[in-house]
This record gives sequence, C-alpha cells and structure tokens, in this order.
Amino acid sequence: MELKQFQITVLPLRAKLLNYARKLTNEPEDAEDAVQETMLKLWNKRLELEQCRSIEAFAMTLTHNICIDMWRSRHNDNLPLDTVQAAALTGTPERLLEIKDEIRLMREIIDSLPNLQRTIMRMKDIEEYETDEIAAITGCGAEAIRSNLSRARKKVRDIYLQTIQERKRRNEP
Repeated sequence: MELKQFQITVLPLRAKLLNYARKLTNEPEDAEDAVQETMLKLWNKRLELEQCRSIEAFAMTLTHNICIDMWRSRHNDNLPLDTVQAAALTGTPERLLEIKDEIRLMREIIDSLPNLQRTIMRMKDIEEYETDEIAAITGCGAEAIRSNLSRARKKVRDIYLQTIQERKRRNEP
C-alpha cells in the first residue's frame, strides 16, 4: 500500500480509533498515545494490509491490544528493583516467587482498605509524606491522620496474619 492509498484508507479511521481508545483508557493523553502507536504499526505493516479482510477491524484490534498493554504496564506486579536483585543474588526462583506473592498479597490488602485509610497509608508509608503535609492535602486534622493510619496498619497486619494462617492450614496434612 502506497502513501496515497494509506491516506485514503487508514487515516480516516483515526477519529473512530481515538473514540474507542478513550473509552478503554479513560485518559485523553493515553488514548492519543495508543492511537499514535496504532497508526505507526499500521504504517509499518502497510505492505501487508491489503491482505486483511477488514483494515478497520484490524486497526480496532490493534488499538484494543495497545490499550490493554498500557493498562497492564501500569498495573503489573513488578517488584522493586532492589528486591529482585537481592532475591536473584541470594535466593532461588522459588524464593523470588514467594516474594512476588507476598508483595501481591500486601497490595491486595492495602487496596481493600477504606479509601481514606488507603490514601493516608500510601502517602505516609510509600510516598513518605509528613503528617502535616497529608493533613493539608486531605483536609483532615493531624490527629485524624494518625488515627486513620493506625487503624489502617492494624487492619493490614490482621488481614496479613490471618491470610498466612489460612495458607498454613491449607498446606498442612
């Protein structure tokens, strides 16, 4: 497919692809990035496009897959680099899987917290904000921040220990 044919056949699909990507990503910038990547892939495959029964269907599928890949890259279970390196140097593949499982479990537990507790815990323990900074951002008082943080940590600890006990019971004969 030459440039002129590409312009006639593929470029008019851009608006439709963009609308579809917006529905999948909920972010205008991500949708634009996905469509740009789709167009680039279509251009790189332009010589093979004439073999497609429906270029529009192929373009929609490509856009869908790119949006899913974008979502996965944001929600992947990548371990922090220092954890991976430490496990690789000192442990076995089984140990690395155990570490990944522990991190996944902690993420699930934190995600199950009420919104305010989850937000405060992430800001304090992960993003390392000070209590007064969190209070200014959330509009809560410093005492409410400390109280919610304490409740969140206790709940995470309790759920974690309960889950570990359940796992041990299941693995025992």
